[in-house]
Amino acid sequence: MANGMTRFEGVGGRLFVYGTLQFAPVLDELIGRTPDYAVAVARDWRAATLAGRLYPGLVPEPGRMAAGLVLDGLTPAEWHIIDAFEDDEYELRTIEVIGHPDPVPTYVWTAEVTRNDWVAETFATDHLERYAQRCARWRRETARDAGQ
Repeated sequence: MANGMTRFEGVGGRLFVYGTLQFAPVLDELIGRTPDYAVAVARDWRAATLAGRLYPGLVPEPGRMAAGLVLDGLTPAEWHIIDAFEDDEYELRTIEVIGHPDPVPTYVWTAEVTRNDWVAETFATDHLERYAQRCARWRRETARDAGQ
């Protein structure tokens, strides 16, 4: 972005996650640790299945609830990694999360979604191991491309 600004500058160390970033193996491969977290729910949002993708998109939907976690203590370097990992169709916004007095940043999906809800348990059972391996590959390639 212009002037070296990032889309997450000024959001602090918290992030509401509702999809693959809820899983310790994914976080461990991407940022090398599992940050402190609290269970959280976003009212009037849902985690929707995305056609042809293993991860969900958070979209507004009155009357629905999206379960997830609020990660706490993310460093600027970890934000850079997570932000690079997220697709361009995500937009970083702050939303209200039950149990948290202040709005929390999250990645909101801005493109088409399916009618189906994303189910974390199905992802964990059917895809988590391979997905974490894919995250490890992505991280190695990203580090190599950055000359690290």
